[in-house]
Amino acid sequence: MPVPLIDVAPGALDLAALTREVTGQRAGDGAVASFIGLVRDHNQGRRVSFLDYEAYQPLAVRALHRIVEEIRQAWPDTGVGVHHRTGRIEIGDASIIIVAVSPHRANAFAACRYMIERVKQIVPIWKHEHFEGGDVWLEGATADPDDESARQAAYRIACA
Repeated sequence: MPVPLIDVAPGALDLAALTREVTGQRAGDGAVASFIGLVRDHNQGRRVSFLDYEAYQPLAVRALHRIVEEIRQAWPDTGVGVHHRTGRIEIGDASIIIVAVSPHRANAFAACRYMIERVKQIVPIWKHEHFEGGDVWLEGATADPDDESARQAAYRIACA
């Protein structure tokens, strides 16, 4: 069964499966870069117990498609896939995986970095952090997807 290139859903993430799907559509390319975002055991001086991610799934998927299209515009020779997990996620588990493939490494690295920066900017996914002594909702997507200055900031970070 094919793995979707874009997904926002509960359940463990499978980097190998996403990598096979992205590279299978891009036979002959020479570079694959991946990013795995893991749940840390600390944040802002607190010991984190676990995270809960919530998303408005249809809008989150639409925003991810938008980012993929931005990547196609910036790096036309690069393919990308992204999966973000929702629900309770334990320390050390993956919350997001990104795979980029291109003929050369520079674009694959840049596309991975651009994807994670834009996810943080515009994808409606919210993080509920549980820590020793309490819990807090952390910032979610705050940039307007049409805000060109936000998009350029993500591009500058990706290409630094």
